[in-house]
Amino acid sequence: MLILTRKQGESVAIGDDIQITVVEIQGKQVKLGVKAPREVAVHRQEIYEKIQQENIRASQVDAFDLSELKDAAGGSEEEDGKEGA
Repeated sequence: MLILTRKQGESVAIGDDIQITVVEIQGKQVKLGVKAPREVAVHRQEIYEKIQQENIRASQVDAFDLSELKDAAGGSEEEDGKEGA
């Protein structure tokens, strides 16, 4: 981990297109400004971790849920195979 010391108004460059600036320092709290291209996702760490957890949870599909969805749609594998014939 690279550790840098910056004062209010000073910045750190990451590559050619990301800039992090110390906007304000109040007691133990530091406000940072981030300039980055739109395609670069920027999140607070705790939000990023929640997004990752939700993505993992959403990708874990239960087979029961799939069969329930199929029943709700009114289809079965046998019927699906005959439709194209």
